[in-house]
Amino acid sequence: MHTALIVAAEEAAEKAHELPFPPIVFGVGAFAGLVAMLLFTYAFRLVGTRH
Repeated sequence: MHTALIVAAEEAAEKAHELPFPPIVFGVGAFAGLVAMLLFTYAFRLVGTRH
């Protein structure tokens, strides 16, 4: 009885840690988001000196 519960718990634990995308997709997405924020910030670099 205990063995069946342990096997079922291990199978459930293995499926609980699956990512929806490969890890490289998360890295590329984070990099693209940071570059987008950098470009947005860079676009407003001279706004304060105009006044």
